[in-house]
Amino acid sequence: MARFAGWVVVALGLLGVLGCAGMPAGDPLQVTVAGVEPMTGEGLELRMLVRLRVQNPNDGQVDYDGTYLKLLVQDKTFATGVSDASGSVPRFGETVIAVPVTVSMLNVMRQVIGAIDAKTAPPEKVRYSLEGKLHGTGFNSLRFKSQGELTLPGAPQAPVPAPP
Repeated sequence: MARFAGWVVVALGLLGVLGCAGMPAGDPLQVTVAGVEPMTGEGLELRMLVRLRVQNPNDGQVDYDGTYLKLLVQDKTFATGVSDASGSVPRFGETVIAVPVTVSMLNVMRQVIGAIDAKTAPPEKVRYSLEGKLHGTGFNSLRFKSQGELTLPGAPQAPVPAPP
């Protein structure tokens, strides 16, 4: 019976540690695209180096050992990438992380075909979403998400009212 009680205590302790590790450590990281540079691709793929600006609004440093990134355009996967780079984002600070991403030409064609519709005009704005994670040590992976809209060049703009 004592042996069973010992296992119960160990199991409860383990559950407690796992429960605390899964709790958020504070405010979410703010991640935006700081820049995009072309890279050499192969075959039917386009490669780019995406530079992410990661801002940490918390009172603790965030250490990472690997990054995953997925870019969605009009709610469809457009590009994905990973990096095994490691580093840290200082408390109440920011850093830029470079992640190489791959864009399949099949994804590009799917976006183009989806935008071409004889019944409707081309969209004036394009929705995008950036999702990913910074992999930490142990159970400390932090996920991030950012989204917005881009106005396409040549899209009609709303008239600006003249000053009175």
